[in-house]
Amino acid sequence: MRRWASWLRGRADLVTWCVAIACAVVAFVLNLPLHVMAPHRLAEDGGLALLAFSAGGRIAYRIMHDTDAFVPPFAPLVAIVGSDGSGKSTLAADMLLQLNRDHHAEVCYLGLGSGDIGNWIKGLPIIGPSLERALASKAQQTRTKGEHIPGVVTASVVFALSLMRRRRFRRMLALRHAGVIVVTDRYPQVEVPGFFDGPGLSAARASGRVVGWLAARERRMYEWMASYQPDVVIRLNVDAATAFSRKPDHNLALLRAKVAATPLLRFNGAKIVDLDSRRPYAEVRARAIAVALQAIDHPRPLLKSAA
Repeated sequence: MRRWASWLRGRADLVTWCVAIACAVVAFVLNLPLHVMAPHRLAEDGGLALLAFSAGGRIAYRIMHDTDAFVPPFAPLVAIVGSDGSGKSTLAADMLLQLNRDHHAEVCYLGLGSGDIGNWIKGLPIIGPSLERALASKAQQTRTKGEHIPGVVTASVVFALSLMRRRRFRRMLALRHAGVIVVTDRYPQVEVPGFFDGPGLSAARASGRVVGWLAARERRMYEWMASYQPDVVIRLNVDAATAFSRKPDHNLALLRAKVAATPLLRFNGAKIVDLDSRRPYAEVRARAIAVALQAIDHPRPLLKSAA
């Protein structure tokens, strides 16, 4: 039952479409005898089928996305957040080694991976560096409040990256449904748009109906992900100078913005434990592992607000 529920939840969009189409077909077939008696009602019955399609899809979407009906309880989730250079990935890997001694745990990366994509583009011969700079400029404009999102193509790329994040998030949920303890490197949020794992199309102004539609749909996507509360959030605090010394290839201005935004994140009211990542790493690791074990031994009830 647990495996079946996880499989269904991982294919929520497919299930939604199938249910909607099935409702439309049933509504049309049930009214089929009336077509013979009153052919002029065919258009009206087509509208009824369309209404059934919409209603069935909405009901299925709510069940698959916004409730936990027919879904087994979640395994604990520990989220590690902080600016680039705060040590999230290193800490997550070390915590996994410790937790797997007595539990079944996995690390899930919930970032966009845009940095790796940018480095790959930069490595392309001849056009790579200039193309990467142009894309970085458009990305900067997109995440700057008060600016305009530079076109449908840029918005589509940002939206596609968010779809990749949602795919990773669904895989994480499937692991939790299967009873696997999850440690996440990053966690989606809606409090700070434009960067820091927030909706990428919600900072700058959307120009045009298509871009506006993409921005609204992406916003709902992030609200759904953020509605799932971690059992505990380990927030790694660091200053911009230290972060830049650890990540010299990163943009210093963006690092400063992330450091400033870190204390503002509340993650839907989740329990947050602040750690100073400038302290000796052994001390930070020991404290983080203790916090994770406490959350595993005393899991909180599932709290998921309506997005």
